[in-house]
Amino acid sequence: MLLRLEQVSRSFGDRTLFERVEVEVRAGDRIGIVGPNGAGKTTLLRIAAGIDPPDGGRVHLPRGACVGLLRQEIDPRRDETVRSEAATALSHLADLEAEMRDLERQIAEIAGAVPDSLAGRYDVASTRFEHASGFARDARVDAVLEGLGFDAAARERPLSSFSGGWLMRVELAKLLLAEPDVLLLDEPTNHLDLPTIEWFESVLASFRGALLVVSHDRSFLRRHVTRIAELDGRGRFTLYEHRYDDYLAERKQRQLEQRAARARQDREIAHLEQFVDRFRYKASKAKQAQSKLKAIERIELIEVAVDATRGPRLRIPEPARAGRVVLRLESVHKRYGDNVVYSGLDFQLERGERVALVGPNGAGKSTLLRIGAGAIDIDSGVRETGHNVETAYFAQHQLEALDERHSVLEALAAEATLADHARLRSHLGALLFSGDDVSKPISVLSGGEKARVALAKLLLRPSNLLVLDEPTNHLDVTACEILEQALASFAGTLLFVSHDRSFINAIATRVVEVQPGRIQSFPGNYDDYQRKLAASNTTAADPARGAPVATKAERIAARQAERERQKSIERVRRKLSASETEIQATEQALVELAHRLADPEVYRDGERVREIEAERSTLQERTDALYRDWELLAAELESAEQS
Repeated sequence: MLLRLEQVSRSFGDRTLFERVEVEVRAGDRIGIVGPNGAGKTTLLRIAAGIDPPDGGRVHLPRGACVGLLRQEIDPRRDETVRSEAATALSHLADLEAEMRDLERQIAEIAGAVPDSLAGRYDVASTRFEHASGFARDARVDAVLEGLGFDAAARERPLSSFSGGWLMRVELAKLLLAEPDVLLLDEPTNHLDLPTIEWFESVLASFRGALLVVSHDRSFLRRHVTRIAELDGRGRFTLYEHRYDDYLAERKQRQLEQRAARARQDREIAHLEQFVDRFRYKASKAKQAQSKLKAIERIELIEVAVDATRGPRLRIPEPARAGRVVLRLESVHKRYGDNVVYSGLDFQLERGERVALVGPNGAGKSTLLRIGAGAIDIDSGVRETGHNVETAYFAQHQLEALDERHSVLEALAAEATLADHARLRSHLGALLFSGDDVSKPISVLSGGEKARVALAKLLLRPSNLLVLDEPTNHLDVTACEILEQALASFAGTLLFVSHDRSFINAIATRVVEVQPGRIQSFPGNYDDYQRKLAASNTTAADPARGAPVATKAERIAARQAERERQKSIERVRRKLSASETEIQATEQALVELAHRLADPEVYRDGERVREIEAERSTLQERTDALYRDWELLAAELESAEQS
């Protein structure tokens, strides 16, 4: 056992983040901590690291065990170089080497035989230094920094010259070099580009200690996590002894069982309440009515976990139809000072495409995105949008641009037309702002909540060309899935940058790899892109093995098959939309029946109560059946889109 949390609890004011957290961390464990934004995931990591005390419970750490936490708050004003800061993780080796040099000096000053005690101390120190790979420590520092994207020149630059994302990489480098027994990582892939994420994952694969990681990167969770710790946002902590996909399946099954149990409980309570309301004022039945009233008070209500993906999805209104060519860049030149980013770039985006830009940081992805959005000027060349194209651009700075004096609802209303106002609450509800959440001021929102507000504004009345810069960067898993479901069925055109491989797989129809000064297109999603790269590397390694060339008939058949697949997807989408409309109608009818039952006049008429109860039961069964059909259609759509 390397670390144990025993009955750990934490609250802020009158809100319980979590209570009775019980988990034991063993060597080789890979535990993913998941849950909605604000559920307390970062707080739990800080308690596990010994930085923050729990309100209740204990944290057990065996003597000699070392815990390393990836910090999120870093001082950007420091003048140390990247290399010297990263090397502090191996300061114990520098101390050991200094001890060896001192012992060597003492030995050199002795004219005769070296005392056994002095020789023994030197042997111990040199053996420890060698076993810790002390002679290779400079090479280790360079290798880790290079893997995290710092070239030789960048390693000698001061920390104050880097953005927060790059400073996070320095902190990650220190953790990887220190090799603690337990690694505590809070969103480690947030500021890494895709090539660096792949390098980082290869390092983690060989890490022998234990790992606790907070992440919304589903691809990362699927590859590296063997147990899931869930904080549900309502104080409950659940540990699943499964990998990520098995956790999702078990969680869904538990929710179905909870809903069924709660439905039975609600029927039982309604039956008891009906008896009490009918007979509490009749002398012959008053005692029984009081008994049933006490029975109602003793019932402990079954809490049902909120499943944000159940029910009608986020609908993006269909935008105006654009011309076939949405965006054309021809012989584009762009430079920043002496840094030439593009010299003669050609790029074209067609209606209905969903194009993901991938590649290392600094290669020009953000520049290409801004050029595509018209957010920056080009030095020369042609940037041309097609017929009837309207462009909307989502960038991270828009989170800071939100007016903090507004509430969530006011922020959206400021962008809405008169016709939009009727659906503002349902639009926000689809992005996980329910009930009183819409009245929260922007100033108190987390980064993830601000991102959802900014996206809600963008998608309320979308343009037919959406240009998105890291739209999932601050979103939790549920919000990511809601957004990708909406964008996958968006009728317009998308150009986006994302480091979330699951997100790219869900919506991309083309991947454009951006390398310094050049781009290359790959049809399909991220997995398709990876397969083509692997096949290309195999062919390059074995020139005698050529790739088969498709015949004209095969190409025609492939295009026809793709058209049929798209038709099938559209049919399922129409069915799904019709299903959602019917669900809304039946749920509204259930609400109206509940209001009728709450009417005292109705309760005094037993026959009318029985009729309404029968109607409500029939309607509830219909609603449950509609939800089952909706889930089957949603699964069919997901399968069709990913096939």
